[in-house]
Amino acid sequence: MYTQHFNLQKLPFENVPDPEFFYDQGDHARIRKQISGSLQSGRGLIVVTGPIGSGKTTLSQMIKADFPENIKVIWMAEPPANSIDLYLFLAQELGLHPMSPEKTFVMRDIRNALLEINAAGQKCLIIIDESHLMSDDVINGIRLLNNLEEGSIKLIQLLLLGQEELLEMINRPALEPFKQRIAALETLGRLNSDATKKYIQHRLKIAGGSRELISDTGWEALAIAFQAGGTPRTINSLCDRAFGVAFEREKSSVDAHDIYEATQRLGLRTDVFHYIISLKSQERKNREAHATSHQESTAAAYQEPSPVNTETGIPEVKVPVPETPPPASEYTAPYFKQNTKQAAHISATKPGNMPYDDSRMHLGDPATIYEDIANEIKAKYTQRNLRVPIAFLLISLASLAVRILFFCHQTDSTGFSDCLIDLFNF
Repeated sequence: MYTQHFNLQKLPFENVPDPEFFYDQGDHARIRKQISGSLQSGRGLIVVTGPIGSGKTTLSQMIKADFPENIKVIWMAEPPANSIDLYLFLAQELGLHPMSPEKTFVMRDIRNALLEINAAGQKCLIIIDESHLMSDDVINGIRLLNNLEEGSIKLIQLLLLGQEELLEMINRPALEPFKQRIAALETLGRLNSDATKKYIQHRLKIAGGSRELISDTGWEALAIAFQAGGTPRTINSLCDRAFGVAFEREKSSVDAHDIYEATQRLGLRTDVFHYIISLKSQERKNREAHATSHQESTAAAYQEPSPVNTETGIPEVKVPVPETPPPASEYTAPYFKQNTKQAAHISATKPGNMPYDDSRMHLGDPATIYEDIANEIKAKYTQRNLRVPIAFLLISLASLAVRILFFCHQTDSTGFSDCLIDLFNF
């Protein structure tokens, strides 16, 4: 993997509920503190909801780690099918062997076991993940468990973790008795762009890296990708894929192009593409500005006064001197005059060319000479008369149309398309 390439101690963006990477800031820190306080005070039923991948399972792992050994934690990865299965599972975790599977007798045994736990100065906590999958029967069973009390003390603490659909379930009128027994209801939201940046930096630091592993354009692309908010799972997936892309391209840091490639591989719809286009546009403008600056500096060299050859009285053409300058004779006025005379002589000997006046060659101004040559070439092409060929072409087309119409009349075709078919078959 890319850990060795980027000098990381471990993979920083694994989508596993690892308490070591828990982001103890924002909503996560606040809800963790709220749950811990409620459980320690024995308030009973607590519900935490949030979108997919918002870190609910990792939060439950942190809650388990927060409590000392005097709290017995029973964790369920998903709710059971019915309330009977819920009670039997709880009884087994408490070390009970009910004499009868009947709900009444199982509930009695559970109550007696919880009384013994509380008498010993301990508490029992049940964590049920994926609680949005609960049936109404299971919800009613949880309500009955929450009713197990000894005076003002709740014998059992319950923590339900579920997606946002759980709120819709408990807001139904039929579940009003259950809703009234909720001691705390918390919601994990999405991370904004600023929280996303801090979250990524936190995970890189835990893995032994630093923020420099992502370039400035990479951070900008991440902010754009999660400008509407992101969940830890989605952020982890995108960053893990982006680091993989940068590793494949043998880069020392992740940039905007790697982030964009990662969004494409994951099928995420973001505005990073528009950011890439703006970067390329800026790069093109920078290159054009550099080229313009170079041309201006080169033109300035030509604008300096040219020295006059004392022998011929003609100004010498001054050009920038390269690292290995050619012989000086190639840039002198006699050389330029001689070669341009030869070009004028060759041009004058060709049929149809305008006579060339080489008297102007003695002026010695290269710009004027080339301008005159261009004007003469232009005049040569403008003198050509194309009216006759065009008239001949139009006459030919008209004749062809008349012949086709005559053919259609002779063949008694029902339409122009049938006439064309008969013409090609003929």
